[in-house]
Amino acid sequence: MALCSSVGALALPSELIVHIFSFLSDRDKLRASAVCSRWRECLFYPALWTELKLRVGGGTNGGGSGSEQTPRLEFLMRKFGSFVRELQLEFSPVDGYLSPLQRGMEAVESDPQFAKDAMVTYLDQVLCVLGSLRNNRNLQKLSLYGDTCILQDDGILDSSFLSQVDQGGKKMKEIQQLFEEILSNSRQMKWLSSAFMLCVVTPRSLASLSNASTSSLEHLSLIDNQLPSLISTVELERLAHLRSLSLDFCDFTSDMCRLLACGDRAPLHRLSLLLNGAALDVKPLDGTAAEEDWKALIRRSTNLRVYVMAMDVCSQDLLRVLKPSVPLERIHLDSYSTLVTDGVVELISQQYHRTLSHFILMRDDAGFPDLSVNRNEDPLVLLAWRCVHLAVLIIHGYTVWSHNLVAISRLRGSNLKVLEVSEESIDFDPDQSVYIEGDPVHNLVKEVSLGLGRVWHPSMDNSVVLNEPTQHFHREMQSFSAGAGSWNQRSTGPTMKFLSHLRAHKRYMHFTIS
Repeated sequence: MALCSSVGALALPSELIVHIFSFLSDRDKLRASAVCSRWRECLFYPALWTELKLRVGGGTNGGGSGSEQTPRLEFLMRKFGSFVRELQLEFSPVDGYLSPLQRGMEAVESDPQFAKDAMVTYLDQVLCVLGSLRNNRNLQKLSLYGDTCILQDDGILDSSFLSQVDQGGKKMKEIQQLFEEILSNSRQMKWLSSAFMLCVVTPRSLASLSNASTSSLEHLSLIDNQLPSLISTVELERLAHLRSLSLDFCDFTSDMCRLLACGDRAPLHRLSLLLNGAALDVKPLDGTAAEEDWKALIRRSTNLRVYVMAMDVCSQDLLRVLKPSVPLERIHLDSYSTLVTDGVVELISQQYHRTLSHFILMRDDAGFPDLSVNRNEDPLVLLAWRCVHLAVLIIHGYTVWSHNLVAISRLRGSNLKVLEVSEESIDFDPDQSVYIEGDPVHNLVKEVSLGLGRVWHPSMDNSVVLNEPTQHFHREMQSFSAGAGSWNQRSTGPTMKFLSHLRAHKRYMHFTIS
């Protein structure tokens, strides 16, 4: 029924407008604020913005360059920074930048200004965000991710480059100081995560966390593969109520594992570990948790589950770190050229058949090695047979024979919620084609769909299976860790969270709103 002419939308009480706004998405709230000045005033009511998810990109989707987005970021943080309770922020200062593997080093060297501009913008935007949060005592969740790994891996971010971008390191020092101020001023921090945020976290940052927040913190994740350990055993001792922890695998020492096994601490529910093979020369595996340490931790934390991502790690090192007592639930083996052997897959299926639910095997290199060569049974089929809780299986860069793919679908059936195999990874046995009529691809799709009990197709969009590994780890770690502590009240289950993660970029509000 239409409103009377004397009672229009402008006559509604502010409380009612705010209540109506509460049902809108972040994007729709911002669009609605353009209607009139009064609606804009109601838009910034603190109750509407207890949680904020932002992704600051570098000009994709028509959103302008990163520097053009800075004023919008400043506006939002000025409005929300002082009272927002949960902030998830992804910085992508190098959006649109292609590594030398994609463009060639000559192309990058011919445009050195791009990297400088990207880093200047990144530093300014981080200063903007942290400066707005410094006095927020109600902040309960802070999650930061910086997509600067391309520049780091390509060796561009050396000391001479950084000195040109930030003379005297003034901005970097201010950023680190602001981050420490946020930690010291916090009173009820429950979730603290910083992944690959260049120039933000230092080994002394965690010492700034207030005593009040050390008692309330349930999740901690500090990772930066360019720095020494960001989480020391001494600082971890203060955090007696941790339910989930994420850190570099090489930093998970025997002493740290023993500390987490102490009886005066809350049991640990989730542990995410990132193992970077390129860093093993400077951060060796010596001193990491041994089998007896894991056993002690499991006795204390009986419900513990572990997520491991290994990037460019050789099979010899993988066999060292995959201890029998690790309650492994998810593993992601990702590499550009390093080959995972059938022995590693065999070991995983034998040791973790009671706990494994997610298995991702990725390789981005020419050639598709066949793990079933010289074997009676394909190790991937054995994994699907042994691991009774397997719900997610993603494969790219390794040969998967069509008949083995059918076998996997029949073994796990509808319980295999995610089966993503790139089309170029699938091969067909010419001997079997004699007994099959019609198009082999059509027959494969039909048989796998019957096995899974739903329509299935090979993955033709490589962006689903090929993405930035560190970003994948950060997002998967967040969904995995959300199953621990008070955060699991919002959980929709591990499989549903993983399905939504595959399209996670849609959950972040970009500064490209028309």
